[in-house]
Amino acid sequence: MQEKTKARRKPNIKISATDHARLSTLANTTAERNAEVADELFAELDRARVTPDSSMSDDIVQMGSTVEFKPDTGESKTVTLVFPGDADISAGKVSILTPIGTALLGLAPGQSIQWTARDGRTHELNVIKVYRSADSEPA
Repeated sequence: MQEKTKARRKPNIKISATDHARLSTLANTTAERNAEVADELFAELDRARVTPDSSMSDDIVQMGSTVEFKPDTGESKTVTLVFPGDADISAGKVSILTPIGTALLGLAPGQSIQWTARDGRTHELNVIKVYRSADSEPA
């Protein structure tokens, strides 16, 4: 008999070859300082389908993408997924090394994912739109 509290299976995700390489390096350098954060990123990278950059669809959340999503905690939000040095939550720039940043990586509109916040609580979000990083128009 299955336990009712079992987490849902995570959705399939795609990551560009360039993002995969850069994020793998980032996870390796982060592992010494913060193993838990690095492990979460490694887990996403391991389950992702790596796609040539030229074959990546604009509606997949990639580094630099702006994404509109609806969290289970309220109103929809729009953020841009960035590397840690560019993060600025007041400007809507979320680091890939945050739990929500890692959760968004590789998702497409209509996909949902459960993620665990730093306080240990489980949340769910649903991707509404992904905007191309170059011009912020909906993909």
